[in-house]
Amino acid sequence: MRLHAGDPSPATLSLVAGLALADAVEAAAPQADIQLKWPNDLLLDGKKVAGILAERSDDRIVIGFGVNLAGAPEIEGRPATSLKDHLSMTPQAFAPILAGSFARLLAAWRGADPASLVMAWIQKAHPIGSELAVHDSEGGVQRGRFAGLEADGALRLEDAKGEVTIVRAGDVTLDSPASAG
Repeated sequence: MRLHAGDPSPATLSLVAGLALADAVEAAAPQADIQLKWPNDLLLDGKKVAGILAERSDDRIVIGFGVNLAGAPEIEGRPATSLKDHLSMTPQAFAPILAGSFARLLAAWRGADPASLVMAWIQKAHPIGSELAVHDSEGGVQRGRFAGLEADGALRLEDAKGEVTIVRAGDVTLDSPASAG
């Protein structure tokens, strides 16, 4: 897609993509227990069922959706699942639903208040206060509680002292207090 003058921050497109993915899965598998996980994953029953990748070059952005429709890869330490047992349609019918959902939310993004987008994303995410571990590109890990999102979609991570760190990149895992030791 091409960015237009006056568009909201391109960083918030990952929120749009996540919401579109969640809406499409809810339409295809209404009984599924789904949850968005920052920055770009969709969980089903606590296991990864889909992910999003966005790449930008100048005023163009390509957004890719990887959805486990008929099977899931086995990756050590990364529980994954598929929609196979939850779909109320064939896997081939899912792509048009996702495309329609993304088109609708993209149009809304162009005219929406960024705060409303953030609130919509948070409503479909793991609860505020969830224990998280954020893994950075250098192998470091930062633990804390999910304290919401910034207006540009960045993660707010609250430490044990109540101090909030803004995280703009990283791999997040839902953590439990027992594993934080």
